[in-house]
Amino acid sequence: MNPQKPTAGPQPVPQSTEGCLAVAIRVPVRIVVLVLVLPVRLAWDGLVVAGRFLNDTVLRPAGRALLWLGRAVFVRPFVGLWRYVAVPVGHGLGRLGHVLLVVPWGLLYRHALTPIGHAIGWAARGIGAGLARFAHGTGAALAWVHARVLTPIGHGTAWLLTGVAAVLAVIGTGVCAAGARLARHLVVVPAVWLYAWVLAPAGRGIARCAKGLVRVLAAIGTGIGAVLYWTARILLVLPAQALWRFVLVPLGRGLAVVGRETGAALGHAWRVAGHISRTVGRFLATLFRWIFVDPARWTYRTVLTPVGHVVRDTVLRPAAEAARGVGRATRQALASARESVRQARADFRRMILGDPRQPSPVARREPAGADTRTLGSSRTALTKD
Repeated sequence: MNPQKPTAGPQPVPQSTEGCLAVAIRVPVRIVVLVLVLPVRLAWDGLVVAGRFLNDTVLRPAGRALLWLGRAVFVRPFVGLWRYVAVPVGHGLGRLGHVLLVVPWGLLYRHALTPIGHAIGWAARGIGAGLARFAHGTGAALAWVHARVLTPIGHGTAWLLTGVAAVLAVIGTGVCAAGARLARHLVVVPAVWLYAWVLAPAGRGIARCAKGLVRVLAAIGTGIGAVLYWTARILLVLPAQALWRFVLVPLGRGLAVVGRETGAALGHAWRVAGHISRTVGRFLATLFRWIFVDPARWTYRTVLTPVGHVVRDTVLRPAAEAARGVGRATRQALASARESVRQARADFRRMILGDPRQPSPVARREPAGADTRTLGSSRTALTKD
């Protein structure tokens, strides 16, 4: 038989870990905090709405106007000054500097400095070749002197110094052996006897005395340390431990519960005040719409719009047509005046300078008009001869 699976029993309901202190202070604290936070939230929401309205209606248009004014007053004049004054002047100064400085210096370098430099280089190469020949002859003479004179003198000097060094080494060896024996009998043997029979026994005794003194001082220090430890423990540690365990810890836990509940109450009160502020704002907005917006809209639709249509049809459109007619007449008069001025200028130029010379016709080898070359035509490059 298959074993039956154990059925899952009812899940235990998690018990609340909050104490009676948290439950007792929660509702009063939330009420008090809501009363204190509600005016602040209403004032904050009012400031937000006023700030948005001020930004949309005053600050943003004023900023755009200031931006356009700044561009018109500062940017465009400087751009025009740079584009139409500074850049042409710079190009002119660059060309002038090229003509007055670069071209003369280039000609001077090409036709004066370069030939002088070539001449100096040729002279320097000649002088270098002469110095090289002189140095070669001097080196040969110095090599002969080194091989025939200095080398034999050096060999003789080295042989002499080797003999003197051998004699001095023999003498030094005898003197060192005698000195070593004399120092051993006069210094080493008495020093070893003094260390073995005097200093070593005295040092051992002093070391034993020092060890005993250290043990006595350690025992005294241990006793004093134990007394001070228990005195400090009884007078300081145990009272501080009792104060921490029975006073500060319960007080800290209570303050933590109060702080946690106060923070939760602040969050809850801020959210509730937000809902209340939203309701009040909607009510005020509806009241404002009923009192101002709807009457103004009805007045605009039923009174101002028909009056505006009448004014547009009876005044503005005839005035616009008259203005367009005046504009067309003005443009035609200006065009005729410009044509008259252009014709007078052309007549004056023709009277002073004469008629412009017409270009003489040039014989073209290409066929004119719609006549094109074909393979069967006599005008092709292959059959024209």
